[in-house]
Amino acid sequence: MTLLSLILTTLLVAALVGATLLTLASLHRIGPNEVGLVTKRLSFRKLHDDNPIAFSGEAGYEADLLMPGLRWKLAILYRVDKFPWVQVPAGEIGVVIAQVGAPLPIGAKSAAFKSVFANFSDVRSFVGHGGQKGVQRPVLPPGTLVPIHPVGFLVITKSQVYGLPVSTELQLRNGRNDRLSCKSFGLDPKQLEVVRVEPQVLSSAFDTDVTGDTVDMVGIVTTYEGDPLPAGDIASRIGAFRDVGEIELAGEPDAKLIESILGSKNELHNNYQDFQKFLDAGGRIGLQHDPLLYGGYTLNPFLVSVEKVPMLVVQQGQVAVMKSFVGLPTKDTSGVEFQHGSLVRPGHRGIWQEPLRTGKYAINPRCYQPEIVPTSILTLNWANAVSMAHKLDERLQQIEAKSREGFVFKIDLQVQIHVPDTEAPYVISIVGTIKNLVNEVLQAAVGNHFRDKLQSMPAISFIETRQEVQQQALAHIRQQLSQYRVATKGVYIQDVVLPAELVKVLTEREIATQEIQTYQRQQEAERVRIETEKARGTADMQARLAQAQVGVEIKNNEASARKLEADGEATYIRETGRAKSAEIEAVGLARAKGYEAQRDAVGREATAIVNAIEALGRFQQRIVPEVLTVSTNGGGGGFEGLAATLMAHLRGAGGDKKTA
Repeated sequence: MTLLSLILTTLLVAALVGATLLTLASLHRIGPNEVGLVTKRLSFRKLHDDNPIAFSGEAGYEADLLMPGLRWKLAILYRVDKFPWVQVPAGEIGVVIAQVGAPLPIGAKSAAFKSVFANFSDVRSFVGHGGQKGVQRPVLPPGTLVPIHPVGFLVITKSQVYGLPVSTELQLRNGRNDRLSCKSFGLDPKQLEVVRVEPQVLSSAFDTDVTGDTVDMVGIVTTYEGDPLPAGDIASRIGAFRDVGEIELAGEPDAKLIESILGSKNELHNNYQDFQKFLDAGGRIGLQHDPLLYGGYTLNPFLVSVEKVPMLVVQQGQVAVMKSFVGLPTKDTSGVEFQHGSLVRPGHRGIWQEPLRTGKYAINPRCYQPEIVPTSILTLNWANAVSMAHKLDERLQQIEAKSREGFVFKIDLQVQIHVPDTEAPYVISIVGTIKNLVNEVLQAAVGNHFRDKLQSMPAISFIETRQEVQQQALAHIRQQLSQYRVATKGVYIQDVVLPAELVKVLTEREIATQEIQTYQRQQEAERVRIETEKARGTADMQARLAQAQVGVEIKNNEASARKLEADGEATYIRETGRAKSAEIEAVGLARAKGYEAQRDAVGREATAIVNAIEALGRFQQRIVPEVLTVSTNGGGGGFEGLAATLMAHLRGAGGDKKTA
């Protein structure tokens, strides 16, 4: 082989090796979650304007990315750098900053967004449709996985910054191996989380008396871009309060106005998540009237911040008097007779004439200051004890006053008041707050009354006429509070703490009084004992007295019975006598007639004998002895003689009759 052929062979082998090496160097394997950023090394064209990306073959970063797979780019002309796809973890957001596009208008803080920009994965479309440099208004939501040009856009997440910065300052930091993070852009890692509005445990950081309880929350929104607020306004409400004015002109009641004011317009811009729509709908920079309710929100931390505050809760037995710092101009509705400020209809600046009643309200406390007014009966204690229900009397102390003699009294007092719900706005307009009513108005009215009253009367009189003093205090306090449209339900003197000297005097007096009463009781006891002995003696004789009384009653009853019996028998005898007399008279007359007829028939003597025998027979009187002695001489004895004599008389009587 000649030298020439050896040289040619060497050159060919070198060319083949070089070509092989060039081919291998020009092949690029792009991973499944990677993109290849192509940088053109040589070109006769130069980049125009201040865009770092070449769209027309200029030297520099190419607009087109190499997608996953095995890709070819001639190593002599192009350099390929691998970058990961942008991935937004769950619960986080990705903020996009464009490094290409048109410059922002003067005063603008973010770039206008168009729907064709989509998720910023097409840098050519972004620049071609007028995309602007700077912070982009939409954010990438949780779970986003997208190939984004690492020079065209920087994507900031909580844990990582995606992209290649073109800023000199950021490049220097990156060159010092200082890893870029969200803090490099002035963001706190928590700002790159999804904003959650949810119930929260209160702590002392909140302006509330209750800590440790879980309460409902709302999100108060502040925006950092938009047209300035109108003069005099402190918060932005889309459409201002024109809708409220129209409802008022239509003659609708206050309840309708409140409903319109509390109604959110967040649906117009998807709860500030679509910031472009927020601006297009007329949203302005600064504090926003409409708060966020429960939920999770993907908000751009460069444009929107959220402060979480407790929701307004009006409990049963309360109303909330609203002091409005936004709305239509003040228009007083309280009337000329009310000289303690002005009341307005809902939707106007000032104190609303209609309070909010029991419920939960998503109210922006930077726009409205609610004053909770208890409408149930309030019990206030001027004592060491504090009512745990409201603690309005925590600054009230025992009332100290001097009597006319100089004795110092401490009085525990209890006052019950009631604020009608319809009068609550007037009360707040007069005194400002319920605490002012208690600490300023009631404290003065109650304390001064008892001080004046005690100084004008002896200590003993105060103690002895405590009930009367209490009634006078009720009348006085009721008259005072009526000027503030507050009703007084009761005033009660709970306790009176007496000075030691007076206690000693009263104790000695009480002991003397008790001794007198003891002696009187003893005297009364002796008198009662005497009466008891007398009663006992009377009781001992009571049995005999009762027996005698019973005997007397028995005798009286027996006498009465005998008298009644005698009267009855006399009546019986009298009547019977009358009857028998009449009978005897009738019988006698009949017998007389019979005797007279018999006499005429048999004669007088025979009539007498017959009637005598008849009488003897009627009375069954024996006229003949049971043993009759018969005459021995053969005669019938005496009976025969009697019969003979009787027969002789009968014959004689008959003879005489015949003769007659």
